[in-house]
Amino acid sequence: MALAGRTALHWVWLRSTRPAAGPLSLPSWRPALCERLYGSRGEEKIDMSVYPVESIRNFSIIAHVDHGKSTLADRLLEITGTIAKTDRNKQVLDKLQVERERGITVKAQSASLFYNHDGVNYLLNLIDTPGHVDFSYEVSRSLSACQGVILVVDANEGIQAQTVANFYLAFEAQLAVIPVVNKIDLKNADPERVEKQIEKLFDIPVDECVRISAKQGTNVEKVLQKVIEKIPPPQCNTADPLKALVFDSTFDHYRGVIANIALFGGEIEKGHKIVSAHTKKRYEVNEVGILTPNEQPTHKLYAGQVGYLIAGMKEVTEAQIGDTLFLYKQPVEPLPGFKSAKPMVFAGMYPVDQTEYNNLKSALERLTLNDSSVNVHRDSSLALGAGWRLGFLGLLHMEVFNQRLEQEYNMSVILTAPTVPYKAVLSSAKLIKEYGKKEITIINPAQFPDKLSVSEYLEPTVLGTIVTPQEYIGKIIVLCQDRRAVQKDMLYIDEHRVMLKYLFPLNEIVVDFYDALKSLSSGYASFDYEDAGYQAADLIKMDILLNGNPVEELATIIHKLKAYRKNVVAKCYGGDITRRMKLLKRQAEGKKLMRKIGNVEVPRDAFIRVLKRQTDK
Repeated sequence: MALAGRTALHWVWLRSTRPAAGPLSLPSWRPALCERLYGSRGEEKIDMSVYPVESIRNFSIIAHVDHGKSTLADRLLEITGTIAKTDRNKQVLDKLQVERERGITVKAQSASLFYNHDGVNYLLNLIDTPGHVDFSYEVSRSLSACQGVILVVDANEGIQAQTVANFYLAFEAQLAVIPVVNKIDLKNADPERVEKQIEKLFDIPVDECVRISAKQGTNVEKVLQKVIEKIPPPQCNTADPLKALVFDSTFDHYRGVIANIALFGGEIEKGHKIVSAHTKKRYEVNEVGILTPNEQPTHKLYAGQVGYLIAGMKEVTEAQIGDTLFLYKQPVEPLPGFKSAKPMVFAGMYPVDQTEYNNLKSALERLTLNDSSVNVHRDSSLALGAGWRLGFLGLLHMEVFNQRLEQEYNMSVILTAPTVPYKAVLSSAKLIKEYGKKEITIINPAQFPDKLSVSEYLEPTVLGTIVTPQEYIGKIIVLCQDRRAVQKDMLYIDEHRVMLKYLFPLNEIVVDFYDALKSLSSGYASFDYEDAGYQAADLIKMDILLNGNPVEELATIIHKLKAYRKNVVAKCYGGDITRRMKLLKRQAEGKKLMRKIGNVEVPRDAFIRVLKRQTDK
């Protein structure tokens, strides 16, 4: 039968690009070829039954920001033939525009790699994770689908604060850890020093570290071999009933919700009737497949494998992160799921134009499906109209979320000044009856209760970890003391670097502490923190008055301070007392004149400009 048009050309191109000798090698070049022929969705479906559980390895790459996670992922994709080797392969798994612009990973991404080792074909499921503290929830969620991790450390910078945090996430999950010292090609690289740091802090022998240059590809294949040797296969069975964990999801305008799943038992294919353990709703599977890193449909997915599923979920609320999927009439015990993300920063979000309210609501629903760590409550403002109070994991998380709204959904919004969640222990019987509990959480300064009805205020605290060269210790200790921090520990990692642990009030670090730390240490210090509960504090609401009335949108909660006034006599150094009195009298007359001025009307766009200026700082 003659092949017509485009298909015939494809067949000729396929024959001409096939290796000259030997059978067609699926692991080495087929995925890249398929993507070039048919885009991200090849017409052929891969048979995943040739990869039994014992030949599967599920692993993540974890590291501090900018230590080379994404570059290592690029090289692993090239070596396994998952993508073609070109000079343009930079941050291949970082698909979001905001990730490429900022040069950081904010969203965990997965890819299936095919690799032959000692004559055995292996399926390696890789998950590239973020490195910034604000996105640690993405890391912990990704680790639930893995049995091991590659811990990447920069050969020049050494162990940093987020390196420590990510290691302990993997350690607590009882995952195998492969330490990798990256960037050995740099002029100032000192891999021996970094290996000693790894041994001292993490108790991993020096001889288990792999020295690589992800940029140049040096020793990267050895990392793949270590993955196969050190990371155990998943503990599951295809003969068991289907049990699939939804560990991530995205929304497609045409196909609905696309759920990323890890199979802990059984198998799944197109046509299967499945049930959500969370919503109890039933669906028919339309498509299953793997990510290479783009979507590649398969006939089936089997126990131990990681892939995606499309099952006609049209509402964003139907695909809950942490949900368990099982076959209809074959119920299973749901998997533990994920611990809910705890917001550290809250801010009000409003549409610039109230006519865009419904569009912004739809955009928020879809984006929070993709970023389930964002906490959303409805809110309203006299000046700004209807909106929401959003909870984020940190200030960078808030900025990235706002940027994604603009870039992916073309939504322009107003963000109020960020605040942290405080608590108040009520003493007023009326308020206790109104709230239904004695201890309340305050996420909006406008709802801050009066001191007369409260027995105690509580502020959130965090245990901060700072890793710094020793020459900056003095300046950093002063900075921490200025932020009301209490030192808990100090450990020398080696003769040059020190790890400090401090208990901070969260509101002291959430806005500008990181920038101040970087400035003091010439960019060399790193910072990470974890929740440390609440402590009693002397708090007060600071109002900004307009025409004698408080403006809710500009209110903030602060630690109690002395009242300030402008010191108009600061320039007087001795001399006649009458000069001082003259200046004070002039100040009093100025205040009197201000009180004579009538009411001022402030247009809505003036509020918008003020709030935008605050969030730009």
